[in-house]
This record gives sequence, C-alpha cells and structure tokens, in this order.
Amino acid sequence: MSEVLDQAEIDALLNSVARDAAAAEESPTRAQSAVTAVTATVSQPKVGVYDFKRPERVSKDHIRALGAIHDGFARNFGATLSGFLRTIIDVRVVGVEQLTYSEFIHSLPNPTCFAIVQAPPLEGQMCLEISPLIVYPIIDRLLGGSSTDMHIPQRPLTSIEWRLITRLIERALAHLSEVWHNLVDVRFQMVETESNPQLVHIVAPTEVVVFITFEIKMGQCAGTMSMCIPFNVIESVLAKLTTQSWFGYKPKGASDMQQRRLLRNLVKSKVGLAAFLGETTVKLSELRTLQRGDLIQLDKRAGADLIVQIEGTNKFAGRVGQLRGRRAIRLGRHATIDERL
Repeated sequence: MSEVLDQAEIDALLNSVARDAAAAEESPTRAQSAVTAVTATVSQPKVGVYDFKRPERVSKDHIRALGAIHDGFARNFGATLSGFLRTIIDVRVVGVEQLTYSEFIHSLPNPTCFAIVQAPPLEGQMCLEISPLIVYPIIDRLLGGSSTDMHIPQRPLTSIEWRLITRLIERALAHLSEVWHNLVDVRFQMVETESNPQLVHIVAPTEVVVFITFEIKMGQCAGTMSMCIPFNVIESVLAKLTTQSWFGYKPKGASDMQQRRLLRNLVKSKVGLAAFLGETTVKLSELRTLQRGDLIQLDKRAGADLIVQIEGTNKFAGRVGQLRGRRAIRLGRHATIDERL
C-alpha cells in the first residue's frame, strides 16, 4: 500500500523545488557576470571611422602648421589693406580643413571673384576666392564711396572692377610669398581670373585639398576669402610642415635697403610746426572792444621760453629772435608733453 504524505511533507517538498529553481536561474547570471568581468579586463582594440570618400591625407599637425603660417599672412595682409584703403581692416584665419575639390567648388557662390594661382617651383595650381560680400565694398571704397548699406549686385565683375581687385590680389600674393619663404623659396603669381568657379578644374573632383578660410572685416562690412591648396602642391614640402619649422617662424626685420628707403621717404614728409607766444583769458565784452594798438597781457613772462609744437604735440622750447630779416626761434631744449604754453 503506497505511503500518503501529510501536509508538512508536501510543504517541505515544494520549498525544496523552489530553491532548486532559484539556484538554476542564478547560476547563468553569475556565469554571465564572470564572463563580463573577464572580458572587461581584456583591452579592446580602438576602432575609428574612416570615410573612403574623404581620405585624410594631411595630418592634424600639418593642418595646425598651415594655420599658424597663414595667421602671419592674415596679420600682414590686414595691415597692408588698412594702408591701401585708408581704413581699419581686420583679417584673420577662421578655419583650416581638408576636403575634396568638388566640395570646395560647390561651397562657393556664383558669380564670385576667383583667381587661379601658381607658385613655382611648387607643382600644380592653387585657387584664391574672395566673396562678393567684401569685394564690392572694397571697390566702392577705392572709388570714393562710403561702403555703408550698399547693395551687393549678383553679377560678374566688370573689366574695370577686375583691374581694381587685381591690385588687391597682387598684394595678397606678395605676403603669401613672404610667409611661405620659411618653407620653400616660392613666388606666388596669378595665372587667370574667373567669375564662375564651376568652370575651373585644376585637379580631379575627388582630389584632396586643404581649404583655408579667412574673414575680412571693414567697418560694418564683412566677407570671406578662401584659399584652396591641392595635396599634390604641398606634398613635396609636407616634411617641413612640422612643429619645429613653423613654430620658429618670425617676421623678417627690415633690410638696409628698406631702411634707407623709409628714411628717404620720411625726409620728404611735411609736418606742421607752430611756436606759441603764450596764452591768456579775456572776457567776451573785452574781446568785442579790442582795437588796433591795444595790449593783451599773457600769462607768460617776457623772458620765458616759447613752446614749439609739432602736429599738436609739445616738442621743443626756445627763444624768439630774428635771422636775416625774418622772425625766428632758437631751440634750446626739449619740452615736456604737459608743459604750459
């Protein structure tokens, strides 16, 4: 006869089954945790994203070097433009990146101011583009306008406008030759100009180029200037584009010939010179009644030095006299800036 289980034995059996099921569920979790811990201790290889449509043929160090070199160009070019246009011009580098030539061309407006440049002995050609947003204000400034609130026409440059902008581009190329001289002895030259960038094909559309963007500010007007340097142009000088070569870049001092030229030009300059007998204060009623022969008493003694100003600044002190029938002043000493007249 089979044995009948009482209620206590049934409860004990159910509890035993529940404990076995819990242990079975816990064991895979512990095993998974152990596997995860072991996997975490093993160093995972670093995986990077590589776009075959945009290969990075120019390293980040070379990009930084090119940016530093053209920072010097931006400062020099801004100073030259300020003197050329007789107003304050700010030029600075806003970006240096590498992309394909087709991407560069499609990022430009049409029409625009586009120049093809070469720099022997470097092989190949480069591009220099100036946005119409700053080209037309510069032309307006050169022709005597105020360059404020002017309309930007959507048309190519005329032959006269191209002649004016060519003078600006030639100054830019001269400064480019100067800053690149630290890498290689080159002379930038303009080969051709074009208004439609879509018609210019200096390299294959998929060729990698270095795209340098400058911002030009003139008062309330601002625009960009872009420089495109294909990889095949700078490939031969990449070894020189190291931190040691561009970090040590310093502007060259003026040569003896330049110093003599500056001195010769300064000698021909004219400055305003004025000698002051003195100063005083009178009432308006006294000023209205002044007549010929009246004496005006000055705040300075008769034997005191007279102050000589050059362009409104105190420079010398001397005594008044006469030389060959003309009134003259003999300079005796340097005057202080705050010395009373």
